[in-house]
Amino acid sequence: MNEKYYLFIVLAFVSEIVGTVSGFGSSILFVPVASLFFDFKTVLGITAVFHVFSNIAKIALFRSGVHKGLVLKLGIPAVIFVIIGAYITTFFPVTQIELIMNMMLVLLAIYLILNFNRPLQQTNTNLYAGGIASGFIAGIAGTGGAIRGITLAAFQLQKNVFIATSALIDLGVDFSRAVVYTSHGYFKKEYLFLIPFLIGISFLGSYTGKIILRYTSETVFRYIVLGVIILTATFQIMKYFGD
Repeated sequence: MNEKYYLFIVLAFVSEIVGTVSGFGSSILFVPVASLFFDFKTVLGITAVFHVFSNIAKIALFRSGVHKGLVLKLGIPAVIFVIIGAYITTFFPVTQIELIMNMMLVLLAIYLILNFNRPLQQTNTNLYAGGIASGFIAGIAGTGGAIRGITLAAFQLQKNVFIATSALIDLGVDFSRAVVYTSHGYFKKEYLFLIPFLIGISFLGSYTGKIILRYTSETVFRYIVLGVIILTATFQIMKYFGD
């Protein structure tokens, strides 16, 4: 196996831990990290497949409760719009989509830092809007977990319920876009050997994150995560304009 894949696997493992502890989902860090190793459409395909396993792991590890009402109101719009977003990627130039993704990540991370302690109101309108926005962005840019996290945060769920509910919604989102991406050749056969590693990373990373959650301040950790996202995405934007 090529040396770059070993580094990718290590960074994917770190992303899974970060995603579990931060509550945003690992895609917000995994997508810019994977972009360092693969072309953008491959990143979308690998991310979707990886997160199917990742969400199954979280549901298994944090199965103390799922808020069914939130799953339906936030999840159904997310699944519908992730399919729309995923199909859009098949019609537009990849480089422009990748640039938009990295700009969105930077803006979203800055927004989260500035509004860290300002939760949304607990309304059905915000749930539907959050589902639409998180699904569409996940479909077109590979990551929508932060928006889903902002929306769910308004309901002040217990930690385990929050993660399990978010993971169940994300499972529907990722499975839906994985079908679209793989049917359009985004996950190439040459990368099938990564699947066993991605499965192992999903469970080991989620379990490690669960342990860290017992001893770590989520607030401090989220700030660190957002800082890393800004740096990584900014690097990709500079790389785009430097080419």
